[in-house]
Amino acid sequence: MTPRSSLRSLDVAALQRTLRRLHTAPAAPWLHAEVARRMAERLAFIRMQPAVLADWGAFLGASHAELRRAYPQARIVAIEHDEARRAATARARSGPWWALGRSRDAVQLDTELTAGQVQMLWSNMGLHFAADPLAEMAAWHRALAVDGFLMFSTLGPGTLTALQALYAEAGWGVPFAPFVDMHDLGDMLVEAGFAEPVMDQETITLTWATAEQALAELRGLGANLAVGRAGGLRTPSWRMRLLQALGARADGQGRVALAFELVYGHAFRPSPRPRVAAETAVALEDLRTMARRPRPGRPGRP
Repeated sequence: MTPRSSLRSLDVAALQRTLRRLHTAPAAPWLHAEVARRMAERLAFIRMQPAVLADWGAFLGASHAELRRAYPQARIVAIEHDEARRAATARARSGPWWALGRSRDAVQLDTELTAGQVQMLWSNMGLHFAADPLAEMAAWHRALAVDGFLMFSTLGPGTLTALQALYAEAGWGVPFAPFVDMHDLGDMLVEAGFAEPVMDQETITLTWATAEQALAELRGLGANLAVGRAGGLRTPSWRMRLLQALGARADGQGRVALAFELVYGHAFRPSPRPRVAAETAVALEDLRTMARRPRPGRPGRP
């Protein structure tokens, strides 16, 4: 099924400001590193041993150590969208070469990535920052070689539902832009050209000793990017009411708890298969790729 629309209702200017702020932080959010650890546990079931691996959105993905541990022989290319994000990743990689594998690894812009260059593409906790998830997936598809493997994680619509309810009860609008359902993400993968998409999810709950600590961590994870959010700056009195409302929802131990839905997906880039029509045009490179593919029951070319 083709998605109705891949565009999300985001304030693009607010998104860019938020990404600039997150990329000037000393490190990626703790939650991102935890999701990277959980996603890396799944690599034990993947037989592929990529020679070149793209770590898409590497700084906020906080995955380099996990990927280097899983694929010690691979060349890991950190991919960022602009110079500021590339600088953030380079800063994070400024340790000794024997710890970071800098002799084999590189940091480059997505525009510098050659089509079909990588055998595996990894994107951790970055897709929910995309205003057009389908366009992001199309870029992944271009980067991957035929039979290349994609793994990604993102936030789903079960994230921060308690905060949504709090805002609704208080008449404060929405606290964040909506996240994309995993079934729609699976449809987008197919639309982008991927095959055999598999989606699953889990929900984790974080707790904090105080409402102030909860708000501080939420700010480290992003911002309210909803188009319909309240205009102008919130006042100190409003912030106090928010803290009180969060505190009123504390559990029996007095801790503030909020749930996050983590969505995981993986898929392959299949061999190109042109649509059959009365007249069909096939790119020369696609023809070469199909010609190199082994036929069923026959060995492939060396």
